[in-house]
Amino acid sequence: MALPSKIYRINLNLSDIERGTYETIQATVAQHPSETEERLVARILAIAIFYEPDLTFTKGISATDEPDIWHIGPDGRTLLWVEVGLPESDRIIKASRHAERVALLASGKTLSNWDQQHLPKLQNIKNLTVVSLDQALISLLASKLERSVNWSITITEGTIYLTTGADTYETAILVKVGSM
Repeated sequence: MALPSKIYRINLNLSDIERGTYETIQATVAQHPSETEERLVARILAIAIFYEPDLTFTKGISATDEPDIWHIGPDGRTLLWVEVGLPESDRIIKASRHAERVALLASGKTLSNWDQQHLPKLQNIKNLTVVSLDQALISLLASKLERSVNWSITITEGTIYLTTGADTYETAILVKVGSM
């Protein structure tokens, strides 16, 4: 019998100073049994970093033909395709041909190897943004992850500030390809 997905209730108070975005993002997110807590945290952070109205979580890791997060326009076109993790560069290149904009929050234990192998292939894609965060922070947040996530996130001057309970964390958003 297959293990069931874990369900998380997400409540993010987002203040993105540069973009003038002040939103409360509420969502229910399923963690597939094969998905790590670090990857789930990265998905939650990605929806804040790349936020725009109508951006939604997809079925996640269990849907191989969908990104982790996307914005589908009223005419069915993919306006924003957001990946999380360390996908093959071919997947990102293909997405860039079919979506108006593509974004990747590159995260994972082998990020430096992925950077060396895949970033050169992605440098010239005009509609692509690749960013990363401190992996140690993602791991720390994953170790404290609860089924009800209540985070306050402020993004300003290339830095993300995250408050959960009485704890506040900060890390730079490293832009590797494109711009924010």
